[in-house]
Amino acid sequence: MKLSVRSELFYAFENPTDAIVSVQAAWSPDQLVLAEWLTIEPFHTLVQDPTDQRGERRFRARLQGEVRIIYEAVVDNYERPALTSDLCIRDLIDLPADTLQYTTPSRYCPSDLFGRFAQREFGGLQGGAQIQTVLDWIYRNLDYAHGVSNVQTTAHETFTDRAGVCRDFTHMGITLCRALGVPARAVSAYALNLEPPDFHAVFEVYLGDGWYMVDATRLADPKTLVRIGVGRDAADIAFLSTNGPCELLDQRVSVMLASDL
Repeated sequence: MKLSVRSELFYAFENPTDAIVSVQAAWSPDQLVLAEWLTIEPFHTLVQDPTDQRGERRFRARLQGEVRIIYEAVVDNYERPALTSDLCIRDLIDLPADTLQYTTPSRYCPSDLFGRFAQREFGGLQGGAQIQTVLDWIYRNLDYAHGVSNVQTTAHETFTDRAGVCRDFTHMGITLCRALGVPARAVSAYALNLEPPDFHAVFEVYLGDGWYMVDATRLADPKTLVRIGVGRDAADIAFLSTNGPCELLDQRVSVMLASDL
């Protein structure tokens, strides 16, 4: 599937501020960036970080005043495999070394607090069927609602409040999967047909011999997502990180089928 993505971020920086920006589509085995354009208005010198082993791309800049960051791309995201019930969960001893960091608690995903609950609720199931049941539990028990959570909200608080947005659904899913011994990691993405259009947070689980992308909110089909960044939780996949204060003046995100252009 070929998708056209566009994001436009408009910020005000009172003082010179170092920023890390992550809005570019990843170069990864499950998608190919066919063309892209990045514009900073007014012009600022950028430092493009090397693409890491996960295909994630970031750039750094020192920003001041009112700055508009515009990114556009055409991406082929191929046929992304779906999570199925027959996929196996690998024992810890058999997991690839690069997945181990996604099995332990992180800032927003305190999986060590959920071991007893996860085993009682899902321990009788195996493999992909277990993860599908985790997703069903989240969808049934959490309300998608704005204003309940903020950027500091953890999965423990979401479990208590039983409400949140895509970021919170993702953290809840990651936390429960790690509590069951399944590697899980956060993914930032562009999503087709998301209402209202925005950046979207989903997650991936490691089953069998690979990563499988899922959306606990059920607002987007994983086959229609364009991957941006990957990390242990939201702290690793923010589209803007700075060493000082800034004000978001406007943000616009759009995703279309490339054939619609």
